[in-house]
Amino acid sequence: MVLDIKSVLIVDGVGANCSEILKAHGISSTNIAKISKDDLLKEVPKYDALVVRSASQVNKAVLEAGANLKVVGRAGAGVDNIDVKTAGERGVGVINAPGANALSACELTCNLILSLSRHVVPAAASMKAGKWERANFTGTEVNGKTLAILGLGRVGREVAIRMNAFGMKIIGFDPFVSAEQCATFHATKMELDEIWPHADYITLHTPLIESTKNFINANTLKQCKKGVKIVNVGRGGLIQERDLLDALQSGQVGGAALDVFEQEPPTDPLTLEIIQHKAVIATPHLGASTKEAQVRVGQEIAEQLVNLVKPGTYNTPLAEVTRVLNK
Repeated sequence: MVLDIKSVLIVDGVGANCSEILKAHGISSTNIAKISKDDLLKEVPKYDALVVRSASQVNKAVLEAGANLKVVGRAGAGVDNIDVKTAGERGVGVINAPGANALSACELTCNLILSLSRHVVPAAASMKAGKWERANFTGTEVNGKTLAILGLGRVGREVAIRMNAFGMKIIGFDPFVSAEQCATFHATKMELDEIWPHADYITLHTPLIESTKNFINANTLKQCKKGVKIVNVGRGGLIQERDLLDALQSGQVGGAALDVFEQEPPTDPLTLEIIQHKAVIATPHLGASTKEAQVRVGQEIAEQLVNLVKPGTYNTPLAEVTRVLNK
């Protein structure tokens, strides 16, 4: 499949290297770091391709406005901010770059697991407030504890390797990964109904699709050990927030570290109450916010676009694409 792409609109702060790579192959681009919904609708009709990160929603209105669009690229993992169904109906391809930020998301996940175990955030806040409350922040070792990883793709596998080195027992669920594959990154594959009672920590790395929405809810939480700790650097919407708050308040969940939310930035009172809970660490969607990931996502999505115009130019696999481009 060869596409005629002459112009690309790049938004949401994708690195300048994306434009540079496209320019080197005769593809013009316009880079607008922050763009409003209205301005996106005005600008998109001028271009053959659109590149976004997570801030812009490529909904039906945007796709309909983009009469000349041939492909939408998500500079990062997942395509849940893109209306893939409408794109397919309109013959617009959808690609992403899931591997580019895997290490950054993995490292944040590991950081949050360790921060939860040792109460790093509240202890630091206490010190800044001029207090010395050593006895209030007795933590636990992660060594010997069981980490359940839900979603064993690029990020989940990297987390498994690193937390295994900390002495954690790794169990995981992913319908597309075999038990033999799990063994190569120190994980034991289990079915979901087996996992809940074993986990001391649960970390989420699945896409947000119909079957994973509200993946963590009152039913699953009640099957867990009392005091289980939950980390979400995956997608907002994987956790039923009302149920999580209830479990935090009852002590069924001993702590949560959340980097993603169903609404970003969050304004819903329920979400804000969770963020303010003393057992919660909350960060503003920092999973891919490293200098290295910023460079890689721009490079990978640009190389994929070039390959659609000049197949084989780069040894960059087409990560995810709608059925339109597979025809």
